[in-house]
Amino acid sequence: MANEQEILQDTRDALFPDCPIRNVLARVGDKWSLLVLYTLQHRESLRFKQLQRLLPDISQKSLTQTLRMLEEDGFVSRKVYAEVPPRVEYSLTERSMSFLPVVNSLIDWAKENMADIISDRARHREGKETAMA
Repeated sequence: MANEQEILQDTRDALFPDCPIRNVLARVGDKWSLLVLYTLQHRESLRFKQLQRLLPDISQKSLTQTLRMLEEDGFVSRKVYAEVPPRVEYSLTERSMSFLPVVNSLIDWAKENMADIISDRARHREGKETAMA
């Protein structure tokens, strides 16, 4: 168990702008990055439109931005083929492959806890509504 001093230091580290956790979460903690990585893990590579079909709620702009950020951070590889029409495929890198166990653990945790979270959320909202009445 961490003592108070260790907790305080961890808090300072987390608030520090160059904190690795903060920087990684800023990238992969957005709305789409984890879903893109999760989707790519089941295929060797995918084209843009294939990804878009597999993630039907994502807009073209959001998918483009997400793929650019993931490529910039070394999570996704973009391969352009010299063909007409041009063909571009996206695949996971070694970095993202090493990150997938974390992603899959988070998904497993979410599956195990989502029903309780939804129930708690509803109970909390009911309590607020009762208090306001």
